[in-house]
Amino acid sequence: MIIIAFSNKTSLCLPRVICRKFKHVAPIVPDGTELVMYQFVRRGYVKKIRLRFRDIKILNAHGWKFVYVDGATISSDFNYDNAWSCVDLSKRALNIQNWRIQTPLALYKLCEK
Repeated sequence: MIIIAFSNKTSLCLPRVICRKFKHVAPIVPDGTELVMYQFVRRGYVKKIRLRFRDIKILNAHGWKFVYVDGATISSDFNYDNAWSCVDLSKRALNIQNWRIQTPLALYKLCEK
């Protein structure tokens, strides 16, 4: 299972202009008893943040939306260092090859199906 987290807040100027409803997306992967959020900072730099299920509730209270993708697992060749954006990072985590998905809202609509 992979959890995809969507946020409507960002500090960057370009996503504020281009993206409509959601401005940022981050994949969350279970790792034993904890969860690991892959937070895209810039190209070539992805920060791993350890979370617990309590932290998911706190993020939900601050406006984050979560989509649980059952049956999806991170492949052994998951390379997050070459991601161009937060959406590209999440697409790599879910192994999605669709080039039309470029914004967090498009990814949200795909994952909601």
